[in-house]
Amino acid sequence: MVKKELRWRGKTLEELQRMELAEFMKLVPSRERRKLRRGFTSAEQKFLKRVQRGKKNIETHCRDMVIVPALLGTSVKVHMGKEFVPLMVDLDMLGHRLGEFALTRKGVHHSAPGIGATRSSSAISVK
Repeated sequence: MVKKELRWRGKTLEELQRMELAEFMKLVPSRERRKLRRGFTSAEQKFLKRVQRGKKNIETHCRDMVIVPALLGTSVKVHMGKEFVPLMVDLDMLGHRLGEFALTRKGVHHSAPGIGATRSSSAISVK
């Protein structure tokens, strides 16, 4: 049985990690390409330096940072407004933004209707 090699847009993991940023920009959609062409903000540059030093569980507020090959295999904690959500960056996340994987809103879970909400609930005594 032959193990299938993981690829992203025709490139292997090793090719992506050796790739320059200019080459990587050709593989991502136009919105992310424009963001990368403008360059990283100072906060994003500090974040990338911490990743290159090999730190674990780096907390960041840079939700709009494009995931580049330098981030592959790292564990990152992304701020979602109240707390930090842990992420493990893998090959499928390339070209997306960090904030796409740390949702800021939770689903609404309704319980039973309140008193007076329906005709039958108005007959219930309130103590």
